[in-house]
Amino acid sequence: MAEKLKINVVIAGRTYPLSVNNTNEEEGMRKAASAINKLITLYEQNYAVSDKQDVLAMCALQFASKLEISALEKNSTNKEAIEKLNELTNLVNAHLK
Repeated sequence: MAEKLKINVVIAGRTYPLSVNNTNEEEGMRKAASAINKLITLYEQNYAVSDKQDVLAMCALQFASKLEISALEKNSTNKEAIEKLNELTNLVNAHLK
C-alpha cells in the first residue's frame, strides 16, 4: 500500500494539514488553494466584507456553481450528440432498406 503524502495548504491565512495519495493530487490541492486565495483577495478588494466566513462562503458558491453549470452544459451537449447520432442512424437505416 502506497504511503500518503502529508502536505500543508494555506487558505485565508490558515494552514490546513492534508494527506494526499500522489503528486498529482498534491498539485491539484495546491492549485485549488491558490485559486481560492486569489478569489478571496478579489472579493475583499471589490466588496465590503468584514468576515472571512462570508468570503469563503462566496468562494464556495462560485466554485460549486461553476461545477454545476459545467455539468448541466455537458449533459446538454451529450443529449444533442445523442440526438444527432440517432438522426444519422435513422438516415443510414432508411438508405439500407
